[in-house]
Amino acid sequence: MNGMAAEDDGPPAGTPPPPLEWKFAQVFGERTAGEEVQEVDIISAIEFDKSGDHLATGDRGGRVVLFERTDVKDHGSQMDLERVDHPTRRHPEFRYKTEFQSHEPEFDYLKSLEIEEKINKIRWCQTANGALFLLSTNDKTIKLWKVQEKKVKRISEMNLDTALATGNSSAATSSNPGVHLPNGGCAESQHSYPNNDFSFPPGGYPFLRLPVVASYETSLVARCRRIYAHAHDYHINSISNNSDGETFISADDLRINLWNLEISNQSFNIVDVKPTNMEDLTEVITSAEFHPTHCNTLAYSSSKGTIRLIDLRQSALCDNHSMLFEGHEAPGSRSFFTEIIASISDIKFGKDGRHILSRDYMTLKLWDINMDAGPVATFQVHEHLRPKLCDLYENDSIFDKFECCLSGDGLRVATGSYSNLFRVFGCASGSNEATTLEASKNPMRRQVQNPVRPARTLGSLTRAVRRGPENQGIDGNGNGYDFTTKLLHLAWHPTENSLACAAANSLYMYYA
Repeated sequence: MNGMAAEDDGPPAGTPPPPLEWKFAQVFGERTAGEEVQEVDIISAIEFDKSGDHLATGDRGGRVVLFERTDVKDHGSQMDLERVDHPTRRHPEFRYKTEFQSHEPEFDYLKSLEIEEKINKIRWCQTANGALFLLSTNDKTIKLWKVQEKKVKRISEMNLDTALATGNSSAATSSNPGVHLPNGGCAESQHSYPNNDFSFPPGGYPFLRLPVVASYETSLVARCRRIYAHAHDYHINSISNNSDGETFISADDLRINLWNLEISNQSFNIVDVKPTNMEDLTEVITSAEFHPTHCNTLAYSSSKGTIRLIDLRQSALCDNHSMLFEGHEAPGSRSFFTEIIASISDIKFGKDGRHILSRDYMTLKLWDINMDAGPVATFQVHEHLRPKLCDLYENDSIFDKFECCLSGDGLRVATGSYSNLFRVFGCASGSNEATTLEASKNPMRRQVQNPVRPARTLGSLTRAVRRGPENQGIDGNGNGYDFTTKLLHLAWHPTENSLACAAANSLYMYYA
């Protein structure tokens, strides 16, 4: 299993993996007690690249910060260490690499609308010639950035001493008429422009003094290679790279557009849910993502809690989905908040492309793309907040958009919560793993004994329902939760059990 030391005797077939023991690795941007966080410094996007050796974060101030892994350069990859039975388990170590201003605040004069500089999403593209490429977007504009090391060249010395080469020396100021100087001037000429009567002396010049250029240091330079603008009337909520390495999609509330990375002035509208009469609008697009290996397949979620799988080979405008995934509410459970909490805030494909993980306000759901009857597993995240939905509606917390992620091996899922807490669930068959951790240097501080959960059962619609620890040292109504500190953004390392979490302006990293 990725991220864990290899054992001589693996677990018996069918036995779920043991729960992970999470440990603190490092933190960037840690704030001191009582320090006020500036709005522009709050992290709004986080993403590992495919190798896991680079991590990018975006903030509300429009900046993108890059981190690079340092431990693999000295000791090889973690998988290599495991294969040779390395005696110690090194946790992943990252360091600050560079940062750049990706977006600036703008004003749409036609609509009298301010466009925030906040980074909504970051996606890594394929590397080329040692350069890093990534896409970043705010509400309206997507940009392709190239980050590359540039050698700074400086003149270190001259090829000749001034004593040997008389150019620009005392001979240059000689008043001897008709004497030609080694640097090509004429002593009788006091002008800086070339002399029309200039001629080379017989035999040429004995010395030519040239600068010697040397590279003293390298610096990282971020350049914007493409700007994809003016294609969305509504706020962009998602961007996703295609596995073909040439195209990507961008999604707003009502449309999904397909772009070619090399063409910035043209995109193709592939999904349009805007009704003829806007009064007939019943749902909006909340998230969209390409299949990790099939370039013709993508999924998008809606505010009604549905996920649609579409095939680009069927038609140019994908009005019809190839598969529809939707949950079914229990009879008699409908309330004023039902549609609000059913809205899906994020979806992610598993690395194998077989499963889709979705996050709504109350739960995480795991879907099998070959089974549209219902989710194969449901993980309760905020069930203990159900009695407080009225208060959450009043302070707008019910509209918070939490992200979700899957481990590279597909055995676990994770998502954030309030009070800077995040949850990790085991989704292997028979697993009861449900861990609650806090984004701090002591992640297990809020951990309590997990309650015994019912065994996994596959019903006709509800499938398996997993319950996380409902009591975090707080009463059943959720009193004691700080709804102003919320962990919305997190990412799982693609090959190891390592998590990066964004708590306000701080980036916490954990490993197991």
